[in-house]
Amino acid sequence: MATLQIPDHVIRHIASREGVCTRPVLRRVTDRVTGESVVRALDCGSTLESRCPACAAKARRLRMSQCTEGWHLTEEPQPPLATADVEEASESDEAHDGTDGLYADQLDQDAEDGAGSRRVRSTRRLDGMPDLPQQEIANRTVGTVFTAADGKAYRPSMFVTLTLDSYGRIRPGQGVPARPERYDYRRAALDALHFPKLMDRWFTNLRRAAGYRVQYFGAIEAQMRLAPHLHVALRGAIPRATVKAVTQATYLALWWPQMEQPVYVERTPVWADGQYRDPDTGWPLPTWEQALAAVDEDPTAEPAHVVTFGRQVDVKGILAGTKDSDRAVRYLTKYLTKSVADTYAEDDTPNPAYEAHIDRLHGHLRWLPCSPGCANWLRYGTQPKDPGPGLVPGHCASKAHDREHLGLGGRRVLVSRGWSGKTLTQHRADRRAVVEEVLKAAGIEPETANRMAADTLTDDGRPRFVWEEVPVTNADWQAVIIDSLREHRRRRDQYDQARQALTTGNDPPVDNRSAVNQQPATGAA
Repeated sequence: MATLQIPDHVIRHIASREGVCTRPVLRRVTDRVTGESVVRALDCGSTLESRCPACAAKARRLRMSQCTEGWHLTEEPQPPLATADVEEASESDEAHDGTDGLYADQLDQDAEDGAGSRRVRSTRRLDGMPDLPQQEIANRTVGTVFTAADGKAYRPSMFVTLTLDSYGRIRPGQGVPARPERYDYRRAALDALHFPKLMDRWFTNLRRAAGYRVQYFGAIEAQMRLAPHLHVALRGAIPRATVKAVTQATYLALWWPQMEQPVYVERTPVWADGQYRDPDTGWPLPTWEQALAAVDEDPTAEPAHVVTFGRQVDVKGILAGTKDSDRAVRYLTKYLTKSVADTYAEDDTPNPAYEAHIDRLHGHLRWLPCSPGCANWLRYGTQPKDPGPGLVPGHCASKAHDREHLGLGGRRVLVSRGWSGKTLTQHRADRRAVVEEVLKAAGIEPETANRMAADTLTDDGRPRFVWEEVPVTNADWQAVIIDSLREHRRRRDQYDQARQALTTGNDPPVDNRSAVNQQPATGAA
């Protein structure tokens, strides 16, 4: 009798529905003490639904827990924050993209004119920008307590939405420009590339204006017109007028070399003798430091680009433990599992006008520089910062240039380090600890998370467990997924039965055995 073959898309659908990773990573683990070797299937850990729905949903739930736990704290998170660290950096999904802070109110410390001297950019604000409200910053992160007439105390927090400026009229409900030829795609692309840095500036200015170390959990998402905007939960209450004044006065000025007119379109600078040179004359292109010096020495120079917020600022007060608070957390993390281009795209029947809108925006994003080290600087006649061989304009390694990300190559989640006093890894461990406590209370020994940890050492100081990569081929992919489904259902049933046993007071209807003794996935051994 022939074996029934299940199509891959059916298995993928079942796995996604059950919460099982469809892109597992296999590792062979060898115990140097016992000599035993097993193959383990690990989740891919993707945060995008288009790649792995199960892992993306798990990542979103983790972010929801992180947001909820830190939003309405009434006591300072532990460990305590250092007094001098008033303007801490953001915790993010990815590291900063290498920009060296050449903004209007920062010092340029990267290049020197000579021994014992350095170029210093003026800290004067740009003409036409409102002044920033400022006051002394108190060393606290929790909000102020307000007492009502009946004596009840409240400690409200806030939910704020910020948007970028308009680039042209948009057709309502469609997200496409009414007149694409008049839509400012170039400015939209540059604003998207540098929106996370604008948000960093806004958080810094907000702390100066609010008078305390405001903590935040923000998610950058795309509007239907594909411009990024931010939903952010703020701990504590700040006057709406202050939030709006800070938003109007916050800007990001890029004092960069010119990136208006391409110099090399049909031809590309060549790498020779440790630098990039003109392909015809052989003369070296200006280095990044030389190009910045030329900007500094020009008394008529203006920023290469200025990013500001739009006029729409939505500010809401939120109380802990209310339906509004839970609803805001779900809304804040709603689109974290989708890439920018897929946020509003229709999978079944793509809209040609919307797809063309994406293509036009991507056409600008592909060639505009994203950072001082971007390969696209060669297109505009300047060597990138710290150049090396192999750089090609239009092929920068940053994901921000991809059609999928449309300027937002990383940092979709912005979390201040004093938000909950925990790292994302610690929040993940907390969620696991809840499950382990339920199992232990029901008499079931849970599987130890670090029982095969790579940092476990033997008496000779060498790692006890050796992890090796095992490629997943098409032939064994189905077997791996099916084994993962069985293991997932076993653990889920075990947890459900443990909860039922604790509720009814009866013994768990399962054997008191640990998952450690279960056989691992063997489809690709």
